[in-house]
Amino acid sequence: MLLIAATAAAQNYPQRPVRMIAVAAGGGPDLIARMVAAKFAERMVQQFYVENRPGAGGNLGAELVARAAPDGHTLLLGSASQAISMTLFPKLGYDLTRDLAPVAMVATAPFVLAVHPSLPVRSVRELITLAKSRRGELLFASGGSGTPPHLASQMLKSAAGIDFVHVPYKGIMLAINDLIGGHVHFTTAVTPVAMPLVQSGRLRALGMTSATRSKLAPGLPAIGETVRDFEVIGWYGLLAPASTPPAVLSRLHQETQLAIAQPDVTERLLALGSEPQPMTASAFAAFIQSEIRKWGKAVKDSNAQPD
Repeated sequence: MLLIAATAAAQNYPQRPVRMIAVAAGGGPDLIARMVAAKFAERMVQQFYVENRPGAGGNLGAELVARAAPDGHTLLLGSASQAISMTLFPKLGYDLTRDLAPVAMVATAPFVLAVHPSLPVRSVRELITLAKSRRGELLFASGGSGTPPHLASQMLKSAAGIDFVHVPYKGIMLAINDLIGGHVHFTTAVTPVAMPLVQSGRLRALGMTSATRSKLAPGLPAIGETVRDFEVIGWYGLLAPASTPPAVLSRLHQETQLAIAQPDVTERLLALGSEPQPMTASAFAAFIQSEIRKWGKAVKDSNAQPD
């Protein structure tokens, strides 16, 4: 009887419009959520719409989904921000692994490590050598304390055994502007922000924060080629309230895999600085656990505080 009920739940899903919670309108996560929602609507012949819930590093939206009815009609486009929040925020209104069920990975997004052209380095190895000779003198700019770029720099510090000064800004574009002006020495940023400035000569790219070379910039070496086991990536994945019927989760997982395999979605994801990342649901769950540990260590090592 339970099997029949589960099958019926999947066949009847969705029974009404489905809302997908994402952060502020207009950014990469919002656009990715809208792409996925549009593909779901085409195949499942039901309205899927995106509702933007910015604030508290994405925690307001995540808490809303965690408290929603577990029927698959409220979903979250989650990201590395929720994994970071598990350590960064001393009090959360939800638990990422207890209150949310992993549905499917959508895409990953490595960062570009970029320096001001006046800095006398042309590779990650040269940057590490310079940082060791000028310990505590180089300035790293980020869009704020506890953000993925900030914590990526902390992971580089730990992995490469170097030291530099973190300079937080209220937003990555303010950090980028000061980097272009030569007021700071380097930063990490998503490819759509960094690469046009690299191509125009205003910044110099040294590598990607991935373990291996990325399709987003195949000519750039991965930092992992120089710093052993180094990998820091942003990511976007679909989550649902815990206790959502397994058959509904399975249907959503299958639909996500179909959506990100379509050429138009792949092309658009790459334009947004992300790579489609098919992954089984169990692998996605294990990935989230590993991300909580990885980002959590960086938060503690850097003494990051929520802005």
